[in-house]
Amino acid sequence: MNKELAMDADAVMRQMRFGKLPERIRREDMTAEVEATPGGAGDTYTPENSWKFYSCVALDLGL
Repeated sequence: MNKELAMDADAVMRQMRFGKLPERIRREDMTAEVEATPGGAGDTYTPENSWKFYSCVALDLGL
């Protein structure tokens, strides 16, 4: 029996929608190069904001 003749309407719609893979994306299109600035905002240490980066169980529990 021919496979194409045995397909119903739902199978035809699935084949039209999912029958082939999407087109391949090039690696150049997936990456972006950004030049880093030396001495940017994230390079300095500020003791006032250091509590944001460290966790202490005693402080978390309110002890």
